[in-house]
Amino acid sequence: MRSSHPVRRALLAGAALLPFAPRMARAALPDRPIRLVLGFPPGSGPDVVGRLLAEALRETWPAGVVVDNKPGAAGAIAAQEVARAAPDGTTLLFGEVGQLAMAPSTYARLPYDPARDFAAVAEVAAIDFAFVVPASLPVADLDSYVTWGKTRPQVFMGTFGAGTPGHFGAAMLAAEAGLRAEAVHFRATGDAMTAILGGDVQGMFGTIALVAPQVQAGRLKALAVTGPARAPLLPQVPTMAELGRPALGFHAWFGLVAPAATPAAVLASLEEGVLRVLAAPPLRARLAETGFRPAGNGRVDFARMMQAETTRWAEVVRATGFRAIE
Repeated sequence: MRSSHPVRRALLAGAALLPFAPRMARAALPDRPIRLVLGFPPGSGPDVVGRLLAEALRETWPAGVVVDNKPGAAGAIAAQEVARAAPDGTTLLFGEVGQLAMAPSTYARLPYDPARDFAAVAEVAAIDFAFVVPASLPVADLDSYVTWGKTRPQVFMGTFGAGTPGHFGAAMLAAEAGLRAEAVHFRATGDAMTAILGGDVQGMFGTIALVAPQVQAGRLKALAVTGPARAPLLPQVPTMAELGRPALGFHAWFGLVAPAATPAAVLASLEEGVLRVLAAPPLRARLAETGFRPAGNGRVDFARMMQAETTRWAEVVRATGFRAIE
């Protein structure tokens, strides 16, 4: 039976990308397999994206690509390992906004410095969030949610951990709307979903890939999405900007970085390979199926974006009064 699950379909379709991945010049590339280190567990959304990318790159990078999952400590274990790796192009971090832009503001002691320890290779993908509420909640849109919330002594909002984009999204919404909200942090995705489906929390920012199936099944209501445009998986849901709340626009992004001292020629060859496969329609389609937006920014633009995002999230963290994690 053919699976209808978008993540599973994406994994099964990975091999189909190989014939479309153009070969690039082998100059400056390592003659050993390139290891993509991921700070996420197998089967998670970012892991699926990393593996789709790796499948496409195996035909492009002659020595091959292996995926190495190193979850734990909000991605710090994986980031630290790559920061300390030999700068020869054989070890790359498939990193995300939390590790590369938010962590300097959310952790008091970080075992790596994103700005000092890494060199950008390319941005790979981004994913937007949707603000969802239990289907049983008596609201129809974000405005009625705010009105409802102001009648409550307190609103509980679920998050996937302190210091995450969803946590700060909840804090920003509460501050802008004037809600008395308390964040409830969950370590496991399943626990958070159980809580909001059961009505134990009354709101949550979840990634499009995570919440779309529950919205489509009528178990959750999606009141807004945080991206620059409506999400293909939730086309009926307006953006925060459409609702007059552009300051609540944010997303999670993912990209490849190498140890800081990696030679420029190696970085250029790695960048070329990644941009080539990201331009291929099959990979872009598979990413879209899983709720991710394909990116394709090269190392210069990606480095600038990381710097800008670090500044932006530092301002958000200060505004919410978040206390750095020890």
